[in-house]
Order: sequence, then structure tokens, then C-alpha cells
Amino acid sequence: MLPTEKTPAKKNLEELIIMILGQPGIGKSTLGSKFDKALFLATEKGLNCLDVFQLPCPDWKTLTDACAEIAAGKHGYKTIIVDTIDNYFSLCTEHVCAKLGISHPSDLDYGKGWNAVKTEASRVLTKLSMLPYGLVLIGHVKEVELKTRTASITKTVPTLTPSAQEVVINMADIILYCESVVTEDGEQRIMHTKGTENWVAKDHTGRLPDVLPLDYQAFLKAFNGKGGK
Repeated sequence: MLPTEKTPAKKNLEELIIMILGQPGIGKSTLGSKFDKALFLATEKGLNCLDVFQLPCPDWKTLTDACAEIAAGKHGYKTIIVDTIDNYFSLCTEHVCAKLGISHPSDLDYGKGWNAVKTEASRVLTKLSMLPYGLVLIGHVKEVELKTRTASITKTVPTLTPSAQEVVINMADIILYCESVVTEDGEQRIMHTKGTENWVAKDHTGRLPDVLPLDYQAFLKAFNGKGGK
């Protein structure tokens, strides 16, 4: 049972967990739609203007049933996209509260309600992440004020509870923070791949430059070593 050889590092996008963060309308879902043979698990509306394969998931049972069908493997999809991860956790919270007979996770003492939500949400995401498909999580962001000993810092973070943030941030191999910036050439949409004190981002592959255009082909070229520095 114990391994006799090292597991090689994963080299394909279809083997990674990628999180795409940004404000509504920045182009997160459009970026996700470019991934190879993508299926959207749509936990909220927002795909009306995109030509994509999507399964509306208005409740937790629909979502988990879809995950079971995906795991069965009788399909041609290579990338599973949860859009959005915000509503994924909302659906999970509703399910757990109904199961426990409470109206809100805070109704249980000592954080038991929130722990139950975290456990159930982690259980399903972990199962999805273990399947032989790429997993893309799309989420919104908010700005929070963080105080240090010498200053107050504004940081852009996912619009999730701290426990939910812990789940997805720790799980992701790549976190792309998308934003619009004004340059000498006008307004441009970009993706940050490295985290700073001002935003959440991550690149465990070490393949990506700090900043990329918000464009799938630019991302793919950089990932494959054909672009960026």
C-alpha cells in the first residue's frame, strides 16, 4: 500500500485546482468558459451571455447529485467549474441548517454550526478535487481593512466566511485575482498570480509571471512556458 516511487508533479491544467477571483462583471466566467471541455455547476445566474455547458444547481441535493454523476465518468468533460463558490457555500449552509433544524449556523454554541458547514463543504469539494478533472472555483471579492502595528492596510479577499476562505485558499493550486487597471494605454483587465498584503493570489506551480492579461490564451502560454517571465 505504501508508495515505492515519488508522485510526479502535475503538469496539466486538467489536474489542478484553480480559483478565479474578482468583482462582478470583470470576466471571471468568460475566462472559465475557455478551459478545455468545461462543465459549469451554476450555483447562481450569470451565464446567460455565454455559450457553455451548464447545470443549474439551485440547491445542495442537485449539486451533490451532479457531483456523483461526474464521478461516474460517463461524460466527456475535462474541467468542472463551480460558479460561484460563494453560492456553493450558501447552498451548503442552507442544507446543513435544515438538517440540524436550525435557522443559522450561529444558533449552535461553540461554533458547532459553522464547523458542520465547513465539514460538509470540504467533503464535497475534496471529492471533486480527487477526480481526474480540472476544478475551477469562481468567486467574488471584497475589501477589508487590516490593522498592523504601524498602519492600516486595505486587502482584497474572497467574499466568504473565514472558515470557507480557509478551505478554498488552502485547496487551490493557483489563485488568479482579476482586476481592471488604468495604464498609459488605457483601461486593461489583468490577473495577479502572486499574493501580496493587498490581495489574495497564489501560484504553487511557479510557472506564471506576477501579472498576466485577463486572457485564457495568455494564461495557457505562460503555464506551458511559452510566455511571461
